[in-house]
Amino acid sequence: MMSFRAAVITFPGSNCDRDMADALEKVSGSTPFRVWHGDAELPDHLDFIALPGGFSYGDYLRSGAMAARSPIMRAVIAAAARGVPVLGVCNGFQVLTEAGLLPGALMRNAGIRFVCRDVALVVENNQSLFTAGYSQGQRITLPVAHHDGNFFADEATLDRLEGEGRVALRYGEPVNGSARNIAGVLNSAGNVLGMMPHPERAIEPAHGGSDGRALFASAVRGLVQA
Repeated sequence: MMSFRAAVITFPGSNCDRDMADALEKVSGSTPFRVWHGDAELPDHLDFIALPGGFSYGDYLRSGAMAARSPIMRAVIAAAARGVPVLGVCNGFQVLTEAGLLPGALMRNAGIRFVCRDVALVVENNQSLFTAGYSQGQRITLPVAHHDGNFFADEATLDRLEGEGRVALRYGEPVNGSARNIAGVLNSAGNVLGMMPHPERAIEPAHGGSDGRALFASAVRGLVQA
């Protein structure tokens, strides 16, 4: 396999950055770069960028709002504009919305409770780089662990996301109050995915399930073959 050049961004309070790096390395065979939020530049010629889960900056103000203003995010935004795939998981999803790379916002869960459990998901769009390893309509199981995972957007935006096939994943049951049970969305170009469930925590049976592995495998396969 050709070298797969990925980078995992760490913010103050990130707690899934090592999980993300391990998942990328196990699936791709290449060790990802670890990039600190205060860096101004990304490594050259990246194939993939990941924003992990956690509590960036303690989740003060709004979750992800401060992280979105970190120096490295200017480079991430520029890379995304060039077409580099960017995955944001949980807090990373929040950062992507706050940085304007994805529409909508992540609000406090309905019921004001932290949700930490395995959830059923439906793959709504399997035509993206991230989801090509799944079947359309496939039901998978991934863990969630969030307090602010309630996806919100106005009706016009939601209709546009649905109409353009940008809802990548949907909860198979109500989880946190998210509009239309949306669990993951794509940008208009299809190279940025934000999702609340944690695929990096489900890449091998010892984790209790391996349904997340196909997300990383399809991305690696698609990029290496490109």
